[in-house]
Amino acid sequence: MVTLYEALGVREDASEDEIKRAYRKAAMRAHPDRNQGREAAAHDAFQEIKQAYAILSDPEQRRVYDTVFAQEMSKLREHEERQARQARERAEREAQAQRERYEKYVALAMRYAERGHNRDVVFGVLLGRGCDEALAARIADGVAAFAAEKSRGDRQKAVPGSSRAMPADASTEEEPIGHAGLFTTLWHGMFGLRP
Repeated sequence: MVTLYEALGVREDASEDEIKRAYRKAAMRAHPDRNQGREAAAHDAFQEIKQAYAILSDPEQRRVYDTVFAQEMSKLREHEERQARQARERAEREAQAQRERYEKYVALAMRYAERGHNRDVVFGVLLGRGCDEALAARIADGVAAFAAEKSRGDRQKAVPGSSRAMPADASTEEEPIGHAGLFTTLWHGMFGLRP
């Protein structure tokens, strides 16, 4: 939307003389007689310029216009800010819901992996629960790799006299790993995400 000031090509704090000079210049440029072949468009532009000058050249009408324009611009800004805030809140809710779904899928995959199920079973379970195929594959691969690494580490600790020497200060007793610790390790190590 073009303001009356923009129609004349002046700033909002323009003096009466500046408005008068700008009107004459704009009227000459937009006059239908000077725009052969574009008379209809020139006529509309000329009328707009005349109307802008009629309001801005009258101090009382200009004051009313400025007041109303300021109020409308304030309402427009409030409306735009409200829409932007609602869009941000909607995006945050969607991101939170996506994180929660992701956490649910990872926890489900971990449960099945801890029960000894292989990557394909974990993948199938995730697909069956509505997980996107690419995400299900990524989670299943990560959980399988993590479970294999954990299993290899457990076997090395559990087999005394294995071919791999354990450090002197290492305990031969397996330390209990809680579900939260396992989940956090998976989260950080395999997916690079912070819970």
